[in-house]
This record gives sequence, C-alpha cells and structure tokens, in this order.
Amino acid sequence: MTLAEKQRMLLAELTRPKDAQGRLSLVVERGRKLAPLPEDRRLPEHQVPGCLSKLWLVMEFKDGCCHFACDSDSAVVKGIAGLLCEFYSGHTPREILAHDASFLSQAGITQHLTTNRRNGLGRVQEMIRDFASARLAENPTPAPERRG
Repeated sequence: MTLAEKQRMLLAELTRPKDAQGRLSLVVERGRKLAPLPEDRRLPEHQVPGCLSKLWLVMEFKDGCCHFACDSDSAVVKGIAGLLCEFYSGHTPREILAHDASFLSQAGITQHLTTNRRNGLGRVQEMIRDFASARLAENPTPAPERRG
C-alpha cells in the first residue's frame, strides 16, 4: 500500500468522530493496541529528547525499507507517535522523504494537543525523516518496486 493510500485510509478513520475529543480518544485507543516495546529496547539512546513524557522510538532499516516502533508512559503520546510509526513503517527512505505527515492536522489531531505534545510529535517526525535521509545517503540506489 502506498503512503497516499495509507493517508486516505487514516484520514477517513480519524475524521469519523465529529469532535476533537472523539478523535483523540480514537488515537489513544490505537496506541493502547500497540505492542509495548520490550525492556531491552527501552534504552536511553532510543528516548526522544525534548518530550515531557518518556517516549522511545526504535528505528530499523532492513530489506531497503524503514521500520519504526515506539512506546511511551503516556497513552496520548504513544497513540500519536504510533500513528507515525505505523504510517511510515515498511516504506523506503525515498517514499518517506517524499511524503510528510502534515495531514494529521487536517484530521484535527495536532490542533488540540498541548504545545509540549505538539513539539514531541514534531520531534518524532523529524527523527523519522532524518533516519530516512541517512539511509538514503548510505544507499542511494532505489529499492526494487514492491508488489501487492
């Protein structure tokens, strides 16, 4: 599935609730369904700096694609970071760099976050893009197209 297709599906899901509280509850519920990171992945080097909550972001590159996982001691933070991890996981660095996550504001997610949580979300987006950029610099040859 392309990032554009994922975006359409995610926007449809996130805009189903008509009010901000309903959308935020949906994000929190999605976060609760995410598997927790194992303790051996909750390392200081995986912590996202600048977040008031503890937020771990694990980034891996395999078979030409980036993969992301997160966990947090805050359900809201985990839900929001989890949206980004799920959205970008399984895509090439080139795809990630060509598609930003500004659509989350279209869904009414970012407007109702505290400044600190918005900054944390921005930091996760930045870290994902930096990771993709570094992988692309290491391996500038495009990966073969995925099928199905």
